[in-house]
Amino acid sequence: MHPPIGNFDSATPAPDRLDELTRPVADAVRHWRGGTPADQLLYVDTDPQWADTAVFVEHYGRELLEQSANCVVVTGKRGGGSTLAACVVLSTTRVDVNGVVRRHLGARKASFAPMDTATGETGMEYGGITPVGLPGDWPVLVDAAVVDLPYVLVGSGRRRGKLLVPGKAFAELPGAVVLEGLGVA
Repeated sequence: MHPPIGNFDSATPAPDRLDELTRPVADAVRHWRGGTPADQLLYVDTDPQWADTAVFVEHYGRELLEQSANCVVVTGKRGGGSTLAACVVLSTTRVDVNGVVRRHLGARKASFAPMDTATGETGMEYGGITPVGLPGDWPVLVDAAVVDLPYVLVGSGRRRGKLLVPGKAFAELPGAVVLEGLGVA
C-alpha cells in the first residue's frame, strides 16, 4: 500500500510484519486493544544507516521532520525510589524533563535514562525505541501535538524500519497521558 506520509516504497499493516519487530513491539501489535484498528499501524522498511533524524528526512522526505516523533526514556527520582517513563514528543521539539516531566512524575529530580537502562528495560534497540510495546506499568507521556497529527512516524523497536501510527492511537497506549507543553522548542 502507499504510505500516508513520507517517500517510502510501500507501507504494510504492522500485524503483517511482526517478524520485523522486536518481541515487545510485536506482542503489543498482536494484542492491540486501542480504538484505532491494529491494521492502521503501518510498518515501513528503512535502512538503518539513515536512522538518525537529519539524514533520515533528507532521504525519505523533508516533510517527515514535522510528522515524526521521538520516544525517550526518562527516570524520575524521589527519596530512595525511581520511576521509569517514556516521553513522546515531535522531533522538532525537546522533552521538558525538568518541568513537565518532573512535575507529572512527582519527582524531585528527572533525567534521561542511561542508554543501557533504556534498551535493557524496553527490549528495544537504541535509536529505535517506540512507545508501542513498552512495559505496561510505565507512564507514557505524550505531547498533545503528537496526538493531533493524522499520522506520525516513530521507531519500530529496531533501527531498521519505522512505524507510521495515527496520532490518536498514542492516547490509546497503556499508561498514556496526553500533556500540553511536554515538547518545547
